[in-house]
Amino acid sequence: MLDTPRSVRLHIAIFGRRNAGKSSLINAITNQDLAVVSPIPGTTTDPVFKSMEISPIGPVTLIDTAGIDDEGELGELRVKKSRQVLAKTELLVLTVASDSTPDSFDEQIVNEAKSRCIPVVGVINKIDIGQGAAAQAWFEQSKLPFCRINSLTREGVDELKSLIVKNAPKDYLPSTIIGDLIEPNDVVILVTPVDAGAPKSRLILPQVQVLRDALDAGANVMVTREHELANALSSLKHPPRLVVTDSQAFDMVSKIVPEDVPLTSFSILYARYKGNLREFINGIKVIDTLKEGDKVLIAEACTHFPSHEDIGRVKIPNWLQKRVGGKLDIDWVVGGDFPENLAEYKLVVHCGACMINRAEVLSRLDKLREYNVPVVNYGVLIGFITGILDRVVTPVEKH
Repeated sequence: MLDTPRSVRLHIAIFGRRNAGKSSLINAITNQDLAVVSPIPGTTTDPVFKSMEISPIGPVTLIDTAGIDDEGELGELRVKKSRQVLAKTELLVLTVASDSTPDSFDEQIVNEAKSRCIPVVGVINKIDIGQGAAAQAWFEQSKLPFCRINSLTREGVDELKSLIVKNAPKDYLPSTIIGDLIEPNDVVILVTPVDAGAPKSRLILPQVQVLRDALDAGANVMVTREHELANALSSLKHPPRLVVTDSQAFDMVSKIVPEDVPLTSFSILYARYKGNLREFINGIKVIDTLKEGDKVLIAEACTHFPSHEDIGRVKIPNWLQKRVGGKLDIDWVVGGDFPENLAEYKLVVHCGACMINRAEVLSRLDKLREYNVPVVNYGVLIGFITGILDRVVTPVEKH
């Protein structure tokens, strides 16, 4: 359970005003003293992520946030960080202390969640000091499901978990990455280049997840490097149902794999799994309109150490600038950060997003759409640059 990547867990964010008992609530849900608890307002500063499992949902991530009513210069920064959590939130738990009355801060966060189609569950916390009649009336008026919790004794925690299970979105992730593209007993070849960016003794996360998903679908999976691919193909009695490669090897792999064998990439599979493949494909149209000096943003969801042949820092900038015939003004953003000055960019190039959840990818796409900024992802871009985009999206798009 603890090894399940955060990017494929249901993200449950705990919101509320200072001293509503958010950290105590997380400790009660997990039955561990994970979060620092103090009567001093503003104890929680940056959002804190906790992993656990809630049956029958499975692995989830709980997010403890700073009080939405924090004050002062630092307090405003804390509130900003908390609100940014909404981009990755798939279910919101609004916590109100039993001795307080919900106010405009609570109302604002509920309205923002509703505008993002995030389900909200209410908690009347600290029932050891009162029953929370005002909070109950507010939750009922707002038509929000709620329960009462005593975080000290864990009274009400099972009811809260039931509410989370009942109200959690059923489609926070598509059911499969590759399983709907193949049939039981199909042969699938995964081409996994080993370069300077590959972790020692391990496959990278998308390769592992596609491998597991193909096995779950009943496929026979062969894993090989690009230099051994020709031998792997010749060893088969029948052509494979599908070949999936790292996008960086498109040029070499597309020349080895026969035209009648479907070919795609891990990144293109993830464009469909985590985001909107058609939107990434549409973003290609802007590439040949770019001019020297145009601003381009490259968004990497992970914080790996860049190598001399790094895809986002070296290869993609070089490919784009060669296509444009001049130097572009390229910025990079890594991890969970995403800039606010999006209107300045002519194009955003996003990674496969294996390290962030689908809600955050879709939130980013919504924001880019708001500013009318086109976006492509790594696999779609490399397919276009190598001239095989139609070939590598066809096996995925027809489904």
